[in-house]
Amino acid sequence: MPKNNTAMGETRNRMLVEQPVTDNNIVAARSNKTSNGQKPRRSVTVNLAESPLGWLHARGHLTDRQFDAGERLRSDWERANLSSGITMSWDPVRHKRNGPARLSPAEMQVAAKQRFQDAEAFLGPDLNDIAWRVICAGDAVPVAEKDLGWPARSGKLVLRIALDRIADFTGCRDRCNIARGK
Repeated sequence: MPKNNTAMGETRNRMLVEQPVTDNNIVAARSNKTSNGQKPRRSVTVNLAESPLGWLHARGHLTDRQFDAGERLRSDWERANLSSGITMSWDPVRHKRNGPARLSPAEMQVAAKQRFQDAEAFLGPDLNDIAWRVICAGDAVPVAEKDLGWPARSGKLVLRIALDRIADFTGCRDRCNIARGK
């Protein structure tokens, strides 16, 4: 159930769910009962609305620069509407033009797609897989590692390298820190 918490004038969407933990410390199915119908011995509360990138950053595994670079890539992914749609979007497109320098929504989508594809090409095939899975698809790092056939705990290191390269590509050195007020 979505919850909106307001703290210091800031609204954050949170979708908190209690999930049982198996013996292997892997979060199991999204119910409060185990497969045999008993209440689990241990459980954790998980925010389903939090991205894997946000989770890593909140726990100090990513620098602000890496997080900002990943968010920029994800933003371009969403603006370019590159994710597969479930159904037709019937929402009207509204935009306000403030002069000739302003791009139309179609032009903004094309520009975002081009930025995403350029960043993808800059990363190369080796770093592109983990970056796309975690940043755009929202896969947890252990899930991406398993899908790619990588050893445990290697994905976080490779993701950090990919995020550094994205930050270098987008010029996210000083601008990201200025945007964060640093």
